[in-house]
Amino acid sequence: MAYGDHVERRSGGIVRSLISWVMFFVTMFVMVWVIQNFIVRAYVIPSGSMESTIEINDHVWSEKVSYYFRDIEYGDIVTFDDPEVAGRTLIKRVIATEGQTVDLIDGYVYVDGVQLDEPYTKGQLSEPLDTAANVTVSYPYTVPEGCIWVMGDNRTHSADSRYFGPVSVSSVSGRAAIIYWPIENIGVF
Repeated sequence: MAYGDHVERRSGGIVRSLISWVMFFVTMFVMVWVIQNFIVRAYVIPSGSMESTIEINDHVWSEKVSYYFRDIEYGDIVTFDDPEVAGRTLIKRVIATEGQTVDLIDGYVYVDGVQLDEPYTKGQLSEPLDTAANVTVSYPYTVPEGCIWVMGDNRTHSADSRYFGPVSVSSVSGRAAIIYWPIENIGVF
């Protein structure tokens, strides 16, 4: 074997190895992208709007698969695009879906005339909020087609549909399924 053959074979092996590593990283990137955009995404909760169901700094997985097979329902905890801040994701509980009427009477939430049983609010009253600019919400409020009404479980510290109005179903990125960190808060919704 001549010296040139050895160098040629060695450089061919390096090129093949380099291509293999590039393909590995491209494949991994594509797999992560597919998983995050179509199956599940992890979020760290920055605020107390869902306390005590979800605490500040809890790590939550929001899954997308169930909404391929069913509609969003009352009680689901959903992640969605913040109506006010582009690129930010919020997490809240679904209180009503399109066509349902929400009312706030004496601090209690009524949907279609029935007072909700909401043990997750720990007795906090649900009062109307001053709305965001260019948003009008008056009660009773009927949720428009293609929208949902969401509220944080920590009713006294949550900017939610009372503030920014209904949320478009198309902006929902998933259903919160599991708190996976910290260990003491691990749980399924």
